[in-house]
Amino acid sequence: MKLFVPKEKSPETRVALSPDTVKRLSGLGFDVTFEKGAGELSRITDEALTAAGAKVATAKDAGTADVVLKVNRPTAAEAKGYRKGALVLAAMDPHGHESDIKALAAAGISAFAMEFMPRITRAQSMDILSSQANLAGYQAVIEGAAVFDRALPMMMTAAGTVPAARVFVMGAGVAGLQAIATARRLGAVVTATDVRAAAGEQVESLGAKFIMTDALKDASGEGGYARELTADEQKAQAELVASHIAKQDIVITTALIPGRPAPKLVTKAMLANMAPGSVVVDLAVERGGNVEGSKPGEIARVGHVSVVGYENMAGRLAATASQLYAKNLVAFLETMVDGESKKLNVNPEDELVAATLLTHGGKVVHPLFAKEPAAKPAAKAPAKPAAKAPARKKPAATASKGAKS
Repeated sequence: MKLFVPKEKSPETRVALSPDTVKRLSGLGFDVTFEKGAGELSRITDEALTAAGAKVATAKDAGTADVVLKVNRPTAAEAKGYRKGALVLAAMDPHGHESDIKALAAAGISAFAMEFMPRITRAQSMDILSSQANLAGYQAVIEGAAVFDRALPMMMTAAGTVPAARVFVMGAGVAGLQAIATARRLGAVVTATDVRAAAGEQVESLGAKFIMTDALKDASGEGGYARELTADEQKAQAELVASHIAKQDIVITTALIPGRPAPKLVTKAMLANMAPGSVVVDLAVERGGNVEGSKPGEIARVGHVSVVGYENMAGRLAATASQLYAKNLVAFLETMVDGESKKLNVNPEDELVAATLLTHGGKVVHPLFAKEPAAKPAAKAPAKPAAKAPARKKPAATASKGAKS
């Protein structure tokens, strides 16, 4: 089995391979090759990879590979250069990029969206969202502290006392919890909020104070994510944030809803009430941002507040991020290799494959993006019994309405 890892397009700094994973892949039966310089921005040298057993190749060698490992979705031009039927594992980012996904299907590759990995015990070692969000939460505090340009912990000196900085984390998912832990380790006074009531216990276990409005009982959604708030819930949450944010030195926002633009949590009016020199770090800037006025890739100045909008925050820790990401990919790929024959064995019925397989056999197959041809016949089917026995359909419809109300 041949496996190829290309060099990512700029500005991506991560790579989908490490010396450790080269050894694991070789043990699975793969002949591992990589594009020259693929890991240079992650401090993973060609020499380190070749010493582990991999071989240097060129981008054209992707055309003979059975498996391609990437950080980001391949472009249409890249996909055309892959072997038909090849497995491609990457963060596909399909929402809003449906035309690009169709191009992957047209190229005949089996594309796996690693960010769709279900959050179950079996798949913990394969969860790229968790491994990368964990690093993003840590780095958000580091970047915020650097821009804040003041000490975070309380210091009692002969010249006077330096008060501890106040850090407010919005969203207590993986990134938020790591941000809380990091800010606490640096000595800040930390508060946090989340629309999921269950997050409160996790926040408090890290030594932070949990803030939640009484008007919002719980907004937990599927897969551990938060659902979209109603208009009344959004208003209540905004009022809570507005009063609390005015007293904070650093605010870190992490709220994301899968498949939707990031919710706006912090308005310019809220920023105007913050003290001069305050900092807000928007981890959702790549999805439209949680903060009004944030700009992708920049530190925006909104009034007297600095809004950090760095994209790919985990990529700012490229060496560590690459090591974890590469291990996530190998852990998943290992489930699709027959241990005895050392051959690929992709089982469409496996829950991990079913959740992540985006394109296969020249088609878009993931249920969130595939057009189901069976939809039209299914719509016509109920029409026949309804015509024969209309008396039965009317009471059923009335009962249904009554149940909904």
